[in-house]
Amino acid sequence: MKDSSNPSLASSGSSESAETAEVTQLRLDFAQLQAEYDDLKLLYEAMIEHGEAVEDQLAEQNLLLESTQARLDAELNDAGRYVFSILPDKRAASPATDWLLVPSTELGGDSFGYHWIDDDHFAIYLLDVCGHGVGAALLSVTVINVLRASALANADFRDPSTVLKALNDTFPMEKQNNMFFTIWYGVYRKSTGELRFATGGHPPSILLRADGAGHEMLITVGGVAIGALSDMDYDSSVTRIAPGDRLLVISDGTFEVNGPGDAMLSVDALAEQAAAHGSRPQDIHEWVRSFNAAGPLPDDFSLLEVRF
Repeated sequence: MKDSSNPSLASSGSSESAETAEVTQLRLDFAQLQAEYDDLKLLYEAMIEHGEAVEDQLAEQNLLLESTQARLDAELNDAGRYVFSILPDKRAASPATDWLLVPSTELGGDSFGYHWIDDDHFAIYLLDVCGHGVGAALLSVTVINVLRASALANADFRDPSTVLKALNDTFPMEKQNNMFFTIWYGVYRKSTGELRFATGGHPPSILLRADGAGHEMLITVGGVAIGALSDMDYDSSVTRIAPGDRLLVISDGTFEVNGPGDAMLSVDALAEQAAAHGSRPQDIHEWVRSFNAAGPLPDDFSLLEVRF
């Protein structure tokens, strides 16, 4: 029979019980750590799996973006080709023409044209829609097609003042996504040598005299941009053309760049350059580019040369 009154036996039993409890606690702690480790492992594996899924989704989105960008680039190129396709062929017969259009972005708002209205009257015009991009190009093309087809109500296309008034009535800016445009429109009468012209918010055209008498700035005063204000009347002026004279019809992008000393070029400076070194549009463009930093000009460069 075991003697429970023995002190040494009682002490030994307590020690074993304490050790057993400690081992049990260690096992519980280990089991808890194992469970936490298993949870972390599952979480890590889930994150890896989710990350791969996200990477796959990002790759798909990138492919979609690249495909969309390629399609948009192709459509912009098509639109750009169409804008250039409606520009007139250069003429060798009098009045002879040369021109250059260099948009500052994929699509610009500049456009121009010329055509015989009848056997005696030759129309010349250049317009500049505010802004750039698809909207500006669409309005520019629309106006050019209207002028080319002589499709304006209440307009005598031999009279520039009535043409500008009809354009202003037809294209109010509130119906054109708040876009307006400037224009120079002239009509050369072969039988008399007269050039009648009108401007709506547009820079002057430059008439370089063949006799060395300098140049004239062809602009009418008071004509606001087309579509900006309703019920506007436009004045026209007339000058006489001599054989050998050259007319430069320009947009503001031909001179609104910083020239020597960071002063902006002027129409007069452009005229003097053309008179001294020739009015070939490509040469004038290179001269203007020489003042500009690397990259495109800040605005569309449009220059139409007419030689009489």
